[in-house]
Amino acid sequence: MASDTPKEYRNLVLYEVYVRNHSPQGTFAGVEVDLARIRALGVDVLWFMPIHPIGQVARKGSMGCPYSVADYRGINPEYGTCADFARLIQKAHELGLKVMIDVVYNHTAHDSVLVREHPDWFHQDEHGRPVTTVPDWSDVIDLKHPNSDLTAYLVDSLQGWAEFGVDGFRCDVASLVPQEFWVAARREVARVRPGVIWLAESVHAAFVAYRRSIGLATISDSELYAAFDLTYDYDIWPIWQTAAAGKAPVSRYLEMLRFQDAIYPANFAKMRYVENHDQARVMAATRTREQALAWTAFQVFNRGPFLIYGGQESAARHTPSLFEKDPVEWGSYELSPFLRKLTALKKDSAQLEGSFALLSAEPCIQATWHRTGGGLYGVFNVSGTGGPVEVRLPDGSYQDELGGAAVEVRGGRMSAPANAVILRYDSPMNLEPFYSDLLDYNFDGE
Repeated sequence: MASDTPKEYRNLVLYEVYVRNHSPQGTFAGVEVDLARIRALGVDVLWFMPIHPIGQVARKGSMGCPYSVADYRGINPEYGTCADFARLIQKAHELGLKVMIDVVYNHTAHDSVLVREHPDWFHQDEHGRPVTTVPDWSDVIDLKHPNSDLTAYLVDSLQGWAEFGVDGFRCDVASLVPQEFWVAARREVARVRPGVIWLAESVHAAFVAYRRSIGLATISDSELYAAFDLTYDYDIWPIWQTAAAGKAPVSRYLEMLRFQDAIYPANFAKMRYVENHDQARVMAATRTREQALAWTAFQVFNRGPFLIYGGQESAARHTPSLFEKDPVEWGSYELSPFLRKLTALKKDSAQLEGSFALLSAEPCIQATWHRTGGGLYGVFNVSGTGGPVEVRLPDGSYQDELGGAAVEVRGGRMSAPANAVILRYDSPMNLEPFYSDLLDYNFDGE
């Protein structure tokens, strides 16, 4: 991964905001009044989905998709003005929040300023008309990399936002843009603002393979780490989805987590999540509410930064439309206490300084953050199983760091939690990891 990526990035908590649907007014001001509440969830980084003007031509829905960008250097007037966004950044910084914006450098709107001024910067059909390379994305046309003039324009745009006060960039479908571009962009942005956080939306492994099969250059997650601090978890996301829905064994998902440990840089950081703007809400993706909570707790406890998607703290089941005004139904923010406890543990010394180990898949996921003298032990009932669970903790009484209840371990067993418990221990731990047929092997060579 990027050589200057701080280790503590694996413990970041990010929060995704869609300005249009965050408040009834759908403006920067509507987010600004909510900043203190968001910060209180334990959030470090506020990620704004694209804040730029949206194209009019071939738009989807009545309001258009924010990823159909008309001007990389402008502000969507529906949200407010540049001054409004500057004030929002200032207020966020005063609360200790960093601000990340979405960067969409694979494609633009059909009527973007770039297609009017530089049609040669785009993929074109046999008639010289700009086109998309992904037919489902009918409201956009694709930029054609590499192009030195295009690169200079895009990098200059990034530098401008960094100087404006932005602290990070979430780069949309980053795998579809050349590695060389991202390496150069990171280097040049650092000249005007060191320490900017780079998050890549790396794409599904099947999508990488498909695009390569039809002759379109697409880079892997491992290649993205040359420029990025964090990447998405989409490489193994379909396996998580099937496990969460009860259609695949949980052990298969844990196998893939261990596989990630083997194929990425030693200090790699995969952003973990259970929902985002492109995916179903976790309350809808799992069979029961308790399983949704168990998976949420595990992914916060997992190695890597964690993403909260706006509305998740209210146990929302509906994913807001990208193309219409569809405000989040906030209700009572019922899951805020649960998330606050999890994010606080993300900053616990055991997670900041310790080593992560997966210990068991069935009947509950068991994992630990261990350092000399003890650590944190998590039991996550993602399968909704009842009955006793064999654990590696010494017999005794423990207090659940999430719910505060007493947990008894007797004869190496404890009762399965309704969703999850995280226990603090102060003794040596058997850290022999969870093994399975996929990654277990015997090596008899010399």
